[in-house]
Amino acid sequence: MNIFANFTLVASLLALPFAAHAAQTNPAEQVVKYGNIEIHYNAMPTDELQPEVAKNYHIERSRNRGLLTIAVLRKNKLGVSEPVSAVITATVVNLNSQLAEIDMRTVKEGSAVYYLGEFRITPPDTLKFNVSAKPAGETRKYQAEFSRPFFQ
Repeated sequence: MNIFANFTLVASLLALPFAAHAAQTNPAEQVVKYGNIEIHYNAMPTDELQPEVAKNYHIERSRNRGLLTIAVLRKNKLGVSEPVSAVITATVVNLNSQLAEIDMRTVKEGSAVYYLGEFRITPPDTLKFNVSAKPAGETRKYQAEFSRPFFQ
């Protein structure tokens, strides 16, 4: 299974309980592309996770907690996207302009590498995320910015 399929599987497993609502407000995963670099991202409330999934990933389930998932891929010479380790930093800003850093942790499963971070939610709110990724072997940092509404 390729890395994109692995990330999609993980994102789907994490988002599965949220799928009906997500179809209207948040795709299962989103991507920003910079040439041969792709940043895949997703944000969702943690109380929508199945207890077993939250336990396996050491994620606190709460209606006041959110989960940010990031994966960085690089296309090889054949044009196939492969996982790449990266230095990830992320911040979130709420509607009151309160800024918070999101501590990201690395998860490796087989050839897949992705990053998880939890953040506080006070619904209803719309949060703006700013993600910076510096892939291994690159001097440039790549940005992904997106907003996501959270409801009670």
